[in-house]
Amino acid sequence: MRLSINLASEPFRRDRAMAVASSVIAGLLVVTFGLLVYLIITERQQKRDVLEATAQAEAQLAIMSADQMQHEATMRKSENADVLERSVFLNSLIARKGVSWTRMFGDLESVLPHNVRLISIRQQTDPRNHVQLEMVVGSQSVEPVITLLKNLEESKMFGNPTMPTSLPPSQSEPLYRFRLSVNYAQQF
Repeated sequence: MRLSINLASEPFRRDRAMAVASSVIAGLLVVTFGLLVYLIITERQQKRDVLEATAQAEAQLAIMSADQMQHEATMRKSENADVLERSVFLNSLIARKGVSWTRMFGDLESVLPHNVRLISIRQQTDPRNHVQLEMVVGSQSVEPVITLLKNLEESKMFGNPTMPTSLPPSQSEPLYRFRLSVNYAQQF
């Protein structure tokens, strides 16, 4: 039997690997600390920039609000009442005429089945500038008109249609005629 005996006063240890690993970790910690300090400094600079931009925007808003109040005070004067009334009237006319008939017919073409005929159409605008279409459509049978109603309901541009009246075919008019009313929101 052999015994291994170490006669040195301190036994041999392998500390070099531990010292190298500790040095590498310390280096990584120093680099991470430097990166965190850099990020803190840039965040503070960005915060200062945002605060300056906000202050400038608030100053511009205050100037614009003062200008708006001054213009509104001018418009409220009794001598300007006629001009104000006329501008409100003209703006309402412009809003009514703001619907593009070409685009509206294109939108109708996308939902109108091929065997449904558009006989007449009339546009109405309420005081809140919502557009409502009053249409008279005709078809050889009822099924295509039902398809039209489904297409109108599924469309994003048209609201739920209502059908107040319908007429059966006669000797002078061979088509079923339906009067439809539908809300229309033109996409710009």
